[in-house]
Amino acid sequence: MEWCDWIMPLVSSRYPNHCAVLLAGSHTRGQATAQSDVDVIIFEASRGQAYRESFIHDGVPVEAFVHSFETIAHFFESDRERGRPSLQRMIADSWTIEDHPNLASIRQEAVQQLADGPIAWTTSEQERARYFLSDVLDDFESVTNRAEGLAIASRLYEQSIEFVLRANRRFIGQGKWAIRALAEFDEDYASRHTLAFELYYQSDDRREVVALVDDYLAPFGGRYFDGFTLGKR
Repeated sequence: MEWCDWIMPLVSSRYPNHCAVLLAGSHTRGQATAQSDVDVIIFEASRGQAYRESFIHDGVPVEAFVHSFETIAHFFESDRERGRPSLQRMIADSWTIEDHPNLASIRQEAVQQLADGPIAWTTSEQERARYFLSDVLDDFESVTNRAEGLAIASRLYEQSIEFVLRANRRFIGQGKWAIRALAEFDEDYASRHTLAFELYYQSDDRREVVALVDDYLAPFGGRYFDGFTLGKR
């Protein structure tokens, strides 16, 4: 598909105030499937509030992210604070459909922020995360009900990835992006993570998961319970 020929008529009719357009997402990374939507970032010169919308165009699902150059800066800041650089990733990997003088610096900033990593956790934030991961791990290790164990494992899967990445000042992700982010940080950890949880789901053997999460916690003091406080004045 010639993306420019397909996207520009859509953008021109639906977003007449646009001044720049990017194609982003799986289609630019070579990871698109038959079910993949088309992610389009549209810039308008004077938009005060960003928004996104989903719709079908020519039988194809489209996710449109509508911004100004000012709102992009705000979203970059908030994404970096929460450690989940959704917009930075989209723009760093994007293809230019309609150019603008500001796009080069925005793409450069996205790439730089991805390289710099998220804003570091404070000591109290890290200790809080260590405590709550320890709590979930304790529950998982001691659970006797299979249905409850599956529920705890689902929570533990992403929470443990989030901890090891943020504690090492690396960006996190949700869903498929969680394991991708872990693989970018440490391929051995990502492989071990997948195999450990697969073993639990298939055979109810939790030992590898427990050992893995303990290894995530070990460089930061291990499991944490004694002495934790929250909200004490």
